[in-house]
Amino acid sequence: MTFPSPLTGVVPPVCTPLTPDREVDVPSLLRLVDHLVEGGVHALFVLGSSSEAAYLRDRQRRLVVESVVAHVGRQLPVLAGAIDMTTPRVLDHVEAVTAAGADAVVVTAPFYTRTHPAEIARHFRLIAAASPVPVIAYDIPVAVHSKLPADLVLELAADGTLAGLKDSSGDLAGFREVVTGARGLPRFSVLTGSELVVDSALALGADGAVPGLANVDPHGYVRLDRLCRAGDRERARAEQERLCALFKLVGAGDPARMGGSSSALGAFKAALHLRGIIDCPATAEPQVPLSPEETERVGKFLAAAGLL
Repeated sequence: MTFPSPLTGVVPPVCTPLTPDREVDVPSLLRLVDHLVEGGVHALFVLGSSSEAAYLRDRQRRLVVESVVAHVGRQLPVLAGAIDMTTPRVLDHVEAVTAAGADAVVVTAPFYTRTHPAEIARHFRLIAAASPVPVIAYDIPVAVHSKLPADLVLELAADGTLAGLKDSSGDLAGFREVVTGARGLPRFSVLTGSELVVDSALALGADGAVPGLANVDPHGYVRLDRLCRAGDRERARAEQERLCALFKLVGAGDPARMGGSSSALGAFKAALHLRGIIDCPATAEPQVPLSPEETERVGKFLAAAGLL
């Protein structure tokens, strides 16, 4: 498949269903992919944060990419995370996921040690030089502890190092700066990673969205994308508000006994299990699983959104 330039629309970061013994549940993964494709999404992003990529062994990462690429049969672009602490380790992941058929790679800044913007730029340039497919930057400072400066992103976009940006930073001013600066770069995609402001991001000029909640309700996000592009602001706002209400399911877990990631990823998987899409809602260790009572809360959000 020829990778679209720019990449637009709804690109869900695909959850990775697991068996009770924490192996990749390939049949459930493929049912989830079918659910997303039937929902009308425009591309698939595997091995991101919602995919629990940081928890997967290398062999499991490769299995996810191989399984999804083989299943979609080049109907949709498949982006794969090549996320790790340092440039040499990322290069190993790039080699693995592209050999498995990924159409683009998604890469964060290096982490573990503190890095200077010049080192971040060198990181992306080395990866782009070695990658046979386009490179998309993933700005997620909550995980990597460094923010990608807007001017650096635009510099790397202008010289062809980067094909796009997935912005999960929460820095709306910085996001706006990238969107504005990218208007003269027609082959560069700016994608929001926020479930809650997709209508605003598209109105600003973003090319699309990478919402984790789209695993649960792909039809809703595709509908929102179409309404925004049609200029139907009132119906788009109503759809966004429905999705914002549904997104509250990520808080189903008790913060006194689990972290936010356990709660959010557990809720996504609980929702997919309740909807009959995946066989098991297990999350990777050491995340804390939702209790039956917390899972019941997730079900109430689904019912209120018309999804049960």
